[in-house]
This record gives sequence, C-alpha cells and structure tokens, in this order.
Amino acid sequence: MGKRNSQRKNAAMLDSDDDNSSVSSTSTMRSDLMSVSGTEEVQLEKDSLLDEALDALYEKRGSTREKALASIIEAFNSNLQHQFVEKKFATLLHQCLGSMKRGSSREIALASHAIGLLALTVGFGDNAREILDESVTPISQALKAGSESSKTAALLECLAIITFVGGNDPEETERSMEIMWQLVHPKLGSNVVAVKPSATVITAMVSAWSFLLATLDGWRLDPKHWQQFISYFSSLLDKNDRSVRIAAGEALALIFEIGSLEKFSAEANGSSDGSGEGYTPLQGLKGKILNQVRNLSMEAGGKGSAKKDLNNQRNLFKDILEFLMDGYCPETSTKIGGESLKTSTWSQLIQLNFLKHFLGGGFVKHMQENEFLHEVLGFTPKQKYLPSTEHHISSSEKRMFRSPNSVVNKARTQLLNKQRMLSEGRNIGHYAINMGNEEM
Repeated sequence: MGKRNSQRKNAAMLDSDDDNSSVSSTSTMRSDLMSVSGTEEVQLEKDSLLDEALDALYEKRGSTREKALASIIEAFNSNLQHQFVEKKFATLLHQCLGSMKRGSSREIALASHAIGLLALTVGFGDNAREILDESVTPISQALKAGSESSKTAALLECLAIITFVGGNDPEETERSMEIMWQLVHPKLGSNVVAVKPSATVITAMVSAWSFLLATLDGWRLDPKHWQQFISYFSSLLDKNDRSVRIAAGEALALIFEIGSLEKFSAEANGSSDGSGEGYTPLQGLKGKILNQVRNLSMEAGGKGSAKKDLNNQRNLFKDILEFLMDGYCPETSTKIGGESLKTSTWSQLIQLNFLKHFLGGGFVKHMQENEFLHEVLGFTPKQKYLPSTEHHISSSEKRMFRSPNSVVNKARTQLLNKQRMLSEGRNIGHYAINMGNEEM
C-alpha cells in the first residue's frame, strides 16, 4: 500500500493533470532553477567585485590600492577563486608585485599576503613556479629596506608560502631560508650597520624558517651551520617575549627531530661515529637547552602576563621536554567539517600551525576545498553536495548553465510555458463556469 502510494506520488510529480500536483512539480522545479541561478548570480557578482578591486590596483592613490588589496584578500580567504585566477592570474600577480615595489608599508604587507594566497590557490604547477621566480627578488629587496615590523613579517610569510608551493628543488628552499636567516644575521660590510630586529620580526623569521625546514630533508643543509642554528635558538629561549620563546622552542624540537646531536656533530666534523672536536660543545648545548625547556615548562605567571599565553607556553615546553627526554612527539587532532586532521610529528605540527596562522579565518574553507593542501597535509575532507556549495565550474558546466541553449535555460523556458498554459487553463475554466451560470 505504502509503496503504491509512493509510486503514485512520484508519478504525479512527473506528469499529472491534477492542478495541485502540477503546482507542486512547478514549485520544485522553480526552486531547483532558482538555486542554480542564484549560485551563478552570486559567483558572477563576486567575480565582478574582484574585477573592480583588480582595476583599483592601477589607481595612483595608495589608500585606494590598499582597500582593493584588502578586498582581494578577503575574497581569496572566503572562497577558492579558481575562475578568477584562470582569467586574471598574470595581471593580479604583477599588480601585487607593483604594490610591493612602490607602496607604503601597509600596502606591501597586503600585497605580500595576497601573493601568498594566490600561490595557495593555484597549487603545484607552472603558475606557482612563476610566482616564486617573479617574487623572490622584490621580496628580498623589500626585506633589506627594513622599516615596519608588520611589513617585514608579511614579507617573510609570503616568501615561505611561495617557496613551499612553487619550489621544485631543495636549493630553492635553502635560498629562501638563507634570505630569512640574513635578516637577523646580516653579512656586515663596511657600509652596513646592524639593526636589531624586533620581537615581531624574530618570531616571524623563526616561524617561516622552521616551516621551510619542515619541508626539507635536513641533511641537505651545511652541517657546519647546525651549531650556529642551535646556539641562536637556544639564546632566544632566554628572551622576554613569549612569542619569540615559543617559536624558538618549536624550531629546536624540529631540529632535534631531524637528527640527534651526535649526528650533527659527526657531520660537522666529517666523522661517522659522532666523535671528534665539536661533539662536546654540542653535548653541553643540549644540557643547557634541557634546563631552559624544563624551566619554561614550569614558568610562573608574572605581572601582566596573559594566563592563556602562559598555559600555551607551559604546554608546548612540556611536550618539547618529553620529546627531548623520551623521544615522544605530541599528537594532535583538528576537526574540520566532520573529519579529523591529525599530526604525529613536529614537522607536521609546524606546517599545520603556520598554514593555520597564514590563512586565519579562511583556514577551514581552504582545508575543505583546496586540493593542494589536501595533498601536502594528507587530509581527505568529508564531501558535501549542497546546492549552495561553490565549486570550480568547468567549460562544459559553463555551457550547461550559461548558454542560451543550455539545459538550465531550456528548462526555465519550459517552466515558464507550463506556467502560462496552467494559467490560461484556469482562466478558460473560470470563463466556462461563469458562462454556464449565466445560461442557467
């Protein structure tokens, strides 16, 4: 009985002379068409706004360009702008590079972030390669120009992201890491004056450098540098700024994950057994670091210290201490759209935290839809098939939805014709009833 009723109901939805069934079918059809049409119109409106923002990057007024860059960043954060990038990739890249070369500190910071988002949107391939090739020199020059910390931090993050996406070989990654390192350890010449970097710049440099190290086979780096790296990061653990201490702690954990001090020492001295000159200093350095990490894991809150930040520091250094003592890496799990993104190494955790920081409010959206991030982070999202879900429309889909002869437009025409026939049918029926009443 129930099955027959269901079949009868389905048949009525497809084709029925009953007015109510026709209205129901018409309503459903209209709803589906409105959904497709609405999604299409929203996308066209977003593309139009992005086009306007891109055009505004040609304006002479710096404040106008800054607003345009902020709009572009918001759009790329909230959705993956594949259609826009297909059409305007080169224009957007070169306008952002223009802002980086001639703009204010704020404009340079915004342009840097926009270029990073562009790289994450295009993913692996020739476009990412072009971004890296075209951007490294302007970024390096802008970093040497110094000035505001926020600008420098944005440039460092941009360099890390474009190298991460567009770098094809370890030498390119090492080159970017060297540019970062020179920011806090410049090669001084007769006409160069050392400028003490701010805590913001140090934190950004260490985080960006660690992010790239996490993507690299650590043994490729010059072993002579390991003691310099470890000594520097150890010195940062004594700094007053908590963000500096946290970044340095993560960098040290990553370095020790790559290899033990014995291996570093052996490599530095060209030995294979961990013996020789240089071994004792590094062993002494490890003892110092253990004491520093232990103290930071138990640090008491001082005047004006935020409780949340203090707890974050304690928890991090407890994890680092356990790792240095017993070799156990912290395991994390982040819920994204019903699926869990898990990490079990310092390398994975540092990559995840850096990308989360860079994307900010756009992190979840990108993790759900960005195939490049799915691949590099080993994450498979739960698929959603909602009418309102925006996706990359292929050429065949454009023909399907936008052509005058498309399935959607033909269906829309059929719907309007059917509505007109129904309306005319009701009017004829109403006229016939009135004529009958008059004859009576």
